[in-house]
Amino acid sequence: MACRAATMVALLLAAVAATCARAQLHDKFYSESCPSVEDVVRKEMVRALSLAPSLAGPLLRMHFHDCFVRGCDGSVLLDSANKTAEKDAQPNQTLRGFGFVERVKAAVEKACPDTVSCADILALIARDAVWLSKGPFWTVPLGRRDGSVSISNETDALPPPTSNFTVLTQLFAAVNLDAKDLVVLSAGHTIGTSHCFSFSDRLYNFTGLENPSDIDPSLEPQYMMRLKSKCASLNDNTTLVEMDPGSFKTFDTDYFKLVNKRRGLFHSDGALLTDPFTRAYVQRHATGAFMDEFFADFAASMIKMGNANPLTGSQGEIRKKCNVVNH
Repeated sequence: MACRAATMVALLLAAVAATCARAQLHDKFYSESCPSVEDVVRKEMVRALSLAPSLAGPLLRMHFHDCFVRGCDGSVLLDSANKTAEKDAQPNQTLRGFGFVERVKAAVEKACPDTVSCADILALIARDAVWLSKGPFWTVPLGRRDGSVSISNETDALPPPTSNFTVLTQLFAAVNLDAKDLVVLSAGHTIGTSHCFSFSDRLYNFTGLENPSDIDPSLEPQYMMRLKSKCASLNDNTTLVEMDPGSFKTFDTDYFKLVNKRRGLFHSDGALLTDPFTRAYVQRHATGAFMDEFFADFAASMIKMGNANPLTGSQGEIRKKCNVVNH
């Protein structure tokens, strides 16, 4: 009984600590110490996306990959001399935009030295990536601090594109996200591109036979043939494919239309049709008649994800450069 009581107290204390940490994030966090931070970030974002609009998807993805491992602490940005950091792990080797994040950090440091964390900069970049792609705008709670630990094998916490619904819900639940957050945030695939190797098993090796007839039967046949014309084999490691063909630079509800037609690029996209709740959400928004509702849902889920185990107060640090810890 004593052990059980001690366990309950520990769990309650952990819950209180998590609530307190989330409570310390608020949109006015830098109102006195760095009131220009959002303007500085947005200026850099406008400049970058005007030159390379396809960068929006990768920058949004970087925030996801940061928050799912150790919480939203900027650990995905850290370099490692022996290549054992998160960015060195296989799921993160296709991330891009690290150099751009450093440029934004340098601009913020010039305006407000030693004040704004890289974790917060990632959250602002992700919001602006969506908004500048004609998606929703939301107020970003701020006040995260940067972690000092980044371990490649901890990226097992990232939802793989090959995941089924059960695995997806388990990995999302680990960062306090539910089935609605899963289907809403999956629609981030409406912007950006993917390498063939992230889904080519659906085209050539679905059951391990490694031949052209070993296909995923849940994938719409005409779309499958189109993908095969772009991705010639399992060994294609360079070709990029639009995740939302025809509007991959615009944040909209077309993603749901594709998934509803069994044209979701990843197995994880198709998995949304295997659960009654997420299937109903996909079907509702595939109509395109509820854009404002989806935008509000996406903003709410992004804020919720951004609250994943943040370091706050005296925890962590404010890195001077995002790719290295302070010395």
